[in-house]
Amino acid sequence: MQNKEIKKVVEYTKDFQQLFLEIMLEDAEKYVRVQNIFNIENFHKSLQPTAEMIKEHSNKYNTLPDKKQIQVQTGVKLMGVPSDISYDWFLDSFEDFTKQKELSRAIMESYDLLEKGEYGPVEQLIKDAVQIGLMKDHGTSYFENIKERIQDFRDNSRKIKTGWKTIDNKLYGGLEIGGLHIFAGGSGSGKSLVMQNLLINWAQRGLNGVLITLELSELFACNRMDAMVSSTPTQLISKDLDNVVMKIGLFGKKSGSLRVKYLSPQSNANDIRTYLRELEIETGTKVDVMCVDYLDLLTPATVKVGADNTFNKDKYVAEDLRSLASELEIVVVSASQLNRSAVEEIEFDHSHIAGGISKINTADNVFAIFTNTAMKERGKYQLQLMKTRSSSGIGSKIDLDYDNNTMRITDPGLEEEVSPTTNEIMNNLKNKTLTNTTTESGKIKVDMNSKLQGLLNNIQRQ
Repeated sequence: MQNKEIKKVVEYTKDFQQLFLEIMLEDAEKYVRVQNIFNIENFHKSLQPTAEMIKEHSNKYNTLPDKKQIQVQTGVKLMGVPSDISYDWFLDSFEDFTKQKELSRAIMESYDLLEKGEYGPVEQLIKDAVQIGLMKDHGTSYFENIKERIQDFRDNSRKIKTGWKTIDNKLYGGLEIGGLHIFAGGSGSGKSLVMQNLLINWAQRGLNGVLITLELSELFACNRMDAMVSSTPTQLISKDLDNVVMKIGLFGKKSGSLRVKYLSPQSNANDIRTYLRELEIETGTKVDVMCVDYLDLLTPATVKVGADNTFNKDKYVAEDLRSLASELEIVVVSASQLNRSAVEEIEFDHSHIAGGISKINTADNVFAIFTNTAMKERGKYQLQLMKTRSSSGIGSKIDLDYDNNTMRITDPGLEEEVSPTTNEIMNNLKNKTLTNTTTESGKIKVDMNSKLQGLLNNIQRQ
């Protein structure tokens, strides 16, 4: 096992903290750089009046007090220090000092909250403390490395293809990792079907996916995907069970992992995060893509919002999901309802989203699902691109093919590769065996039928 470097924890004593203040007074630029994380409460009690004076004097007079002023007003005598003390050392040390103090305070506050049974805010307190830091990234210089900048923007390494080429082309490569992508549709439009088809597309590409279902049972969702993977209508699955089992087994042998997990409505992003962590610990599987069916049924993780305040509820839920996608570096897809005003429409806009525009503002891509009984009977599905941050495809209408029997959604004109039946495989292998194992006298050298049957039985059992 490779040894990991363990960072030594520095004890920021009173003298150490006083040195920070002395360095800031010696070089005002250093104070300006740490001003956004300069918290008076982090300093030793005897130094807090000094820290407070520095902050108030700076805010009021736009300059720092001198040492004599501080000594007269607070009784603390600050020493001079060399002005050439390492800039980076000071920034790194003060940032680490601030994180230590903020995290210690967050832990103490969390203890009080846990005593009161208020569990929701605890994780947010800890996360806020850990994420405290200085802004050391100065951004992208527009006029430098122009070619590399343009190529980086077009680089698809931060995107995952949907498996529908027509959509991927509109999005310049696919859905962004770390982003939230929403499919909006009316009741019965097929929001769940779209997400299930996406997960099958991704599994086919070797990606590890999870379907979080807040409405359908795990077995019902799996049954739908059985039809999609095996190209078998749902009503015929039990009648042709052996073939279905074999097709799904063969598909799974060359695909990424796919799990379906039911969580009760009113769950939140923290519940999903906990599940994903436990899944990775237990199975060693790192999830690449996740579909949440669906956003409107979740509740905010850290903010209490009234049930009637749908606008704010959906806003916080969307932010929680997008934050989770960014934290875990995965693609998160969810769905949302269209409101009643969209029932008779054939083109959708933001006003048709149930709950308002709050979740739209947070999402990276938003698609509206347009379909009806007549379209489904003709084998057609349409997605309307309502919002995208990564391309110029807003307003595009993307037509897809739909198989009414298997619920499989594909690119127009692209025929799904249908798995052969058990009998077809047996006959094919049997013919090859007869051809390749015949001796000069025309007799079969080895009878492979029993071995082939055993192989197929093993596949079905796995």
